[in-house]
Amino acid sequence: MGWQERDLQPNLSPRHFYGAEIRLHRANNDMSLESLGNIIKFSKAHLSRIESGASKPPEGLSEKLDMVFGTNGLFCRLYELAKREPFPDKYSTFHKLNSRAVEHASYSLSFPGLLQTERVIRAIMHGSGSRASDEEIESWLTARLGQQERLRTEPAVCEYWFIIDEAALQRPIAGPEVMVEQLSALLAAGRRRNVTVQVLPFSAGVHSRMSGSSLIMLTSPDGSMAAYEEGDRWGRLHDDTETVVSRRKDYDLLRAQSLSPRSTEAKISSALEGFAEDARRRHA
Repeated sequence: MGWQERDLQPNLSPRHFYGAEIRLHRANNDMSLESLGNIIKFSKAHLSRIESGASKPPEGLSEKLDMVFGTNGLFCRLYELAKREPFPDKYSTFHKLNSRAVEHASYSLSFPGLLQTERVIRAIMHGSGSRASDEEIESWLTARLGQQERLRTEPAVCEYWFIIDEAALQRPIAGPEVMVEQLSALLAAGRRRNVTVQVLPFSAGVHSRMSGSSLIMLTSPDGSMAAYEEGDRWGRLHDDTETVVSRRKDYDLLRAQSLSPRSTEAKISSALEGFAEDARRRHA
């Protein structure tokens, strides 16, 4: 079988649009990937990945494309958007599903991203060992806060269920004042009509997420479901029936092992009072 060009999805992200524009201008100039690669000193395989959005366009490529196609800075302008794309390609499908889900159920060892305050997001990003620039961190912050807007939409467009490990309530992040703010936000979220918050207590003992990986179950408007698991520097989306059913059973068991919403509110309030007392001592 000969070489087959990859399918394009220009509406998926700025990076995908960038790649689709390369193919459009190639076609307009009756130019193959190989001939373009020979001119700009890129491999055919690398250009194919960039065209399909599988790889991020590297620095310096846009200037070469504008020169070859005579596009007067078009690719340089598109690159400014593509390089700021907040989510890597392997997460793009998950975020697309998440943005239109009617049910979102998650378990996490720490505070779930949809409920994190700005100061907690910044503290986690700066303390994670990431080498991201300040500009990249701001881009991620804007994207994360933007995702939270859907949770507060009125009337509600999605039902949310969050299970949070008790460890999240005890681990201080950026000082007691920040924790007071975060725990207060958690309590406020749990009082929304479309949000349920449960704490998985230490007393639950061994459970299916002991490895530390988070789990998110998404239900689409058509009733189809997907499961997303994430660990340290990895993420995996499942949409095959067998795996989704298995992960749903895991989640239902976690829900059964967790505190009731009322007991959860008491547990969070107790932790909040502890950090508030620490804050008072700090300023005494």
